[in-house]
Amino acid sequence: MSNDYVIVTDSTANLPEDMIEKYGLEILSLNYYVDGEEYKGYIKGQKTDLAHFYSMMRQKKEITTSLVTVGDAMDMLEEIVKQGKDYLYVGFSSGLSGTFQAVSLVTNSLSQKYPDRKLYAVDSLAAALGEGLLVKYVIDNKEKGMSISENADWIIAHRNNICHWFTVDDLFFLKRGGRISATTAVVGTALSIKPVLHVDDNGHLIPMENARGRKKSLDALVKHMKSSIIVPDGQSVYISHGDCIEDAEYVAKKVRENFNIGEVVIRMLDPVIASHSGPGTVALFFYGEHK
Repeated sequence: MSNDYVIVTDSTANLPEDMIEKYGLEILSLNYYVDGEEYKGYIKGQKTDLAHFYSMMRQKKEITTSLVTVGDAMDMLEEIVKQGKDYLYVGFSSGLSGTFQAVSLVTNSLSQKYPDRKLYAVDSLAAALGEGLLVKYVIDNKEKGMSISENADWIIAHRNNICHWFTVDDLFFLKRGGRISATTAVVGTALSIKPVLHVDDNGHLIPMENARGRKKSLDALVKHMKSSIIVPDGQSVYISHGDCIEDAEYVAKKVRENFNIGEVVIRMLDPVIASHSGPGTVALFFYGEHK
């Protein structure tokens, strides 16, 4: 069959285990470190204790992250190829991580070693459940019979339709990651200013506006959705949250009130992304006219 290929993505796509199992997805794990101790962002069949992770974040423990290693990528991807299968890798935005570049090197190497196989690595220019939502479209394309090369082309043509809108509650984490200045963090915290950010066409996280207070920042996510969503009827909408389920559900309720959408998937943000945005992050992902 021309559409018998494996879809591979990263732990940062934040997909639920039942979906990974159902569609035979393979997940490359990014790693994170708490006070120097290494943890994997994803281990097949295992659940990360996210409550414990977020409590460590709130204690402002030193948390760092690392990209997928060339060795780990080679081990997983060559195993797929040795089984006589092709793969399509949908990678974490190159504007936020070196992971895509590492996996591209591996894919180029494997393509030379196994010239009969069709191996594709495509930059999602997406993050978190935005990457996950793009993967969901790729799965749907495959289920409808789209070939691996057609699907790879589809990603490039449509990846900038996956809209990402974020807000954060604690500016400390954006400051620590160098996304905002120390002065902005101090003033913003004092005035209860919450930044509203998005991921741009180059896959970078960009501050777009400031909202005064938490509720206004959550409402701003839905406002941006109103201005750019296309074909909302029946569309899947994904929402990530940094251990603040009530706020995620508030956004989901507003989305349902405004649009005749299909499923709303709410997921707690994975540790690698959350370590850069912090507890209290809320992110809204949908298919729109343009990022």
